[in-house]
Amino acid sequence: MMAGWLALLWLLEGIDVASGHALDSYGISPREPGELLDVIPAAFLHYGWDHLIANSMPLLVLGFLAALSGIRRFAAVAATIVVVSGLGVWFTAPEHSVTAGASGVVFGLFGYLLVRGFVDRRIGDVLVGLLVGAVYGSILWGVLPTTEGISWQGHLFGLIGGVVAAFAFRRER
Repeated sequence: MMAGWLALLWLLEGIDVASGHALDSYGISPREPGELLDVIPAAFLHYGWDHLIANSMPLLVLGFLAALSGIRRFAAVAATIVVVSGLGVWFTAPEHSVTAGASGVVFGLFGYLLVRGFVDRRIGDVLVGLLVGAVYGSILWGVLPTTEGISWQGHLFGLIGGVVAAFAFRRER
């Protein structure tokens, strides 16, 4: 499933490049009511191949780990992350900016995997969360406004969306 998701992202970037970046208009422009419709497609678009490459491996690995708990649960978790991240960007991004990319989903899956085991009280998932934290923990710097042109808002609200999803879709014991 994650290979298919990545294939879609790469296909969309190819279409975007071939069309002279026509898909870039589906990024999120903050606080414009008509842009609320772009909250979903923005998570599937990127501003160039480098942007897509940077998101591909973490999305593949974290998405695969998250999907191991079931496709329906994963779909609900991913949808929650996309919406929370996109709305967070829509409400808080700087005026005259446009945000797109799967990094909000990457941060959301990171947050989801980090806390899921503790929420579900399952030792295997706790161990997965600790491993994910050890391998990908340095991405947490991305929630800080340190680099101009990078949406720390998408990262922060993606992370929040992942934690929200861990609680919203927890498994009862």
